[in-house]
Amino acid sequence: MALDHTHPDRITGAVTRVRAELAGVADAQPAFLKTEDREALLTELVAAEAQLTELRMRVLSASGDVADLHGARDVAGWVASRSNVQARRLRAEAELAAAAERWPGVTAAMATGRLTPDQARVVVRGLDALPDHLEAAVRERAHCDLVAYGTGDHSDAPDTGFGPRELGVLADRILHVVAPEVADEEDARHLERLEHDAHRKTTVRIRGLGDGMSRVIATVPDHIATRLVTYLDAYTSPRHAGAHTREQNPDLERLPRARALGHAFCALLEHLDPASLPDHGGDATTLVVTIDHDHLTRSLGVAELLDAGDTDQSGRISAAQARRLACTAKILPAVLGGKSEVLDLGRAQRLFSPAQRKALRLRDRTCRAEGCTVPATWCEAHHLDPWSRGGRTDLADGVLLCNFHHHREHDPGYVTTRLPNGAHRYHRRT
Repeated sequence: MALDHTHPDRITGAVTRVRAELAGVADAQPAFLKTEDREALLTELVAAEAQLTELRMRVLSASGDVADLHGARDVAGWVASRSNVQARRLRAEAELAAAAERWPGVTAAMATGRLTPDQARVVVRGLDALPDHLEAAVRERAHCDLVAYGTGDHSDAPDTGFGPRELGVLADRILHVVAPEVADEEDARHLERLEHDAHRKTTVRIRGLGDGMSRVIATVPDHIATRLVTYLDAYTSPRHAGAHTREQNPDLERLPRARALGHAFCALLEHLDPASLPDHGGDATTLVVTIDHDHLTRSLGVAELLDAGDTDQSGRISAAQARRLACTAKILPAVLGGKSEVLDLGRAQRLFSPAQRKALRLRDRTCRAEGCTVPATWCEAHHLDPWSRGGRTDLADGVLLCNFHHHREHDPGYVTTRLPNGAHRYHRRT
C-alpha cells in the first residue's frame, strides 16, 4: 500500500474520524450481535489495532523535535507522561519503527492490518540477525518470504499466516530456505556468537524477601539450564503411593511442576559434596550452623547460619531444621553454651561413612517411610537416636529417608511411629 506523504493532514483527519466513529458506538452492546458477526469483529479489531500501532510508530519515529521542545528524554517518555501509558511500551514501538525502516515490507503489511506488532517484532529480529555479507538479493528474498509467512501470502503458510511463535522459528531458519548452501556454516557462526553473548550475560541474583524466603533469579546459557533441569528431574522422584499412604501423608499428593522443581533444587544443593568444592575462607567449603545447647534439645528453638550476615538473606532457622541438617555431611553444627562458648563443633563419628551408606542402601533399598518408593540412591541417612542426644553412627541406628520424609522426621508438627516392619509412619499432631 502506497502511503501518501504529500497530504500529512490526512493522518490527523483519519485519526479524528476513527475516534469519532468509536465514540459513536460506545453504548452499543456486542452481546446482541450474531456469533458470526462477533467472530469477524474480533479479527477486524486486531487488524485495526495493528494499523493504529503502525501509524503511532510512524509518528513516534518522526517526532524527535517534540521531545526537544519539551525537554523530555525521548518522545516516548513525553507521550507516556501526557497519556498515562507505560513509556516502556512506547519505547519498544519506537525501536521497532526504527528497525522496520530497513524492511519496508514489514511496515506496509502492518499498515494494512495484515501483520500484527508481535509478528513484526520476530520478523525484524530474524532479518536483522542475517549476516551482513549476504547478497542483497538473498536478504530481500528472506524479507519477502517472512512477511508472506506472516500475512498468509506464502504458498506454505496457512490462510491467516503463522503466529509469532511459529514465525520466530521460521525467522531463525530462514537461511535454510533462501540460501541453503551457506546456511549450515552461518548457523555455526551464529551459535558461536550466541554462546559468547550468553557467557557475558550470565547472572545470578539472590534477594531476601523478609518472610523466610529468598528469590533466586538466574540468567544462564541454555546448555546450563538444560543440565540443571536434568538434575532436578532426577530429584523429582515419583512416589507410587496408595490411597492409605496419601491419607496418612496428604502432602504426598502430586505437586505442581514449579513447586516440585523448587523442592528438587533444595535437595540438589543439600546433596552437594563439600569435598568437591573449592576452599572457602582458607578451609573446606562448609556451612556452619550455630545453636544454643538448650535450643538444640528442646522441641522449639532457633539456630543461625554462620556468615549469612553479609547478605540480605535471613540467617535464622528453626532448631528442628538444624537437627535435620546435622544428619548430613554438608552441615557443621556448632553447639554453644550459656556464654556462647563452643561446646561441640560437630562430631566426625556422626557422619555415616561411604561403606555404611552402601550397607544401608543394600538393606533398605528405598526410603523407609511407609508407602514411599524413592530409590535408596536418592535418600539421606538418618539417625534413629537423634544426633542432638548423642546418637551413635552405626547401621543399627541408621535408616534411609528421602528428602521429603527426612523433613517430616524432624518436623515437630508430626509424630513418627516405627512399624513392626521398620517402616516409618507420620501423623500430624493435633
